[in-house]
Amino acid sequence: MRVILASASPRRKELLKKIFDVFEIIPSEVEETYPEKIEVNEIPVYLADKKATSVFVENPDALVIASDTVVLLDDMILGKPSDKNDAFFMLSMLSGKQHKVVTGVAVIYRNMKITMNVETAVNFYDLSKREILEYIETGEPMDKAGAYGIQGYGAKFVKSIIGDYNNVVGLPVSALYQTLKENGILR
Repeated sequence: MRVILASASPRRKELLKKIFDVFEIIPSEVEETYPEKIEVNEIPVYLADKKATSVFVENPDALVIASDTVVLLDDMILGKPSDKNDAFFMLSMLSGKQHKVVTGVAVIYRNMKITMNVETAVNFYDLSKREILEYIETGEPMDKAGAYGIQGYGAKFVKSIIGDYNNVVGLPVSALYQTLKENGILR
């Protein structure tokens, strides 16, 4: 079976290796826009579906997997920071609070389309201004939703999580694996 990950994310690539030994990477070129009236926790699955569909159209013989992750603080989306000031603002808002990381996954195979949303709650310690500034200087926050990477230096800010750790990294491996099994795609 030909498997395609519709993402250029190195983190998703590493996570998908836990399920498939061999797969191709074909990033989706779709614009990440969504309808104005959509519920915030539905945005990731909407975008994942859009990405998977665009890659599947060109590769109808393959199993296509796409995902999208957002960080939600009180229903406000914290995407990738636009600059260092934006990263500082986001991390200051997350300090001492619980937020949700929601990853939408879309799987298309033959005449089957499966979508799911997986949520993980993340609790942050209180962060000092110095800690935030030093973390921003590592460069790590700049390409991450919510301006932190739980798998990197950002791990030191995480007090606890409720849910799937891999979901916070960018791909809920266990939920994806179980879904592929339940639908007869994997044996």
